[in-house]
Amino acid sequence: VQLQASGGGSVQAGGTLSLSCEVSGETYDDYIIGWFRQVPGREREGVSSISSRDGNQYYADSVKGRFTVSSDIAVKTVHLKMNNLRPEDTAVYYCAVILTGEWRMSEDTEGDGMDYWGKGTQVTVSS
Repeated sequence: VQLQASGGGSVQAGGTLSLSCEVSGETYDDYIIGWFRQVPGREREGVSSISSRDGNQYYADSVKGRFTVSSDIAVKTVHLKMNNLRPEDTAVYYCAVILTGEWRMSEDTEGDGMDYWGKGTQVTVSS
């Protein structure tokens, strides 16, 4: 299984960016895609997740109401739209997949249980 993240870039505070994560390989029908971010010197933080089985979504409190996760199951692509970005959203963003529907980001905020990771993409928000 491979994940390819795209998007990101630089924006001023209040702006919008979108990330995409394309999953290839055999995932079967029940998997969860998670978005994580990390700032150098700090722990990785779970941002959002979405289930392939029922579309169930999770958002960290820090992004709730500003970020929206969506998926196109047919092409195994997940999107993360980030509105009203803040300087504290600056980080390297990663997508990852766990090949089960029995995982909750709220219980694994650093993503230690994820099976596969994509390469990160930088998001920079200037004030």
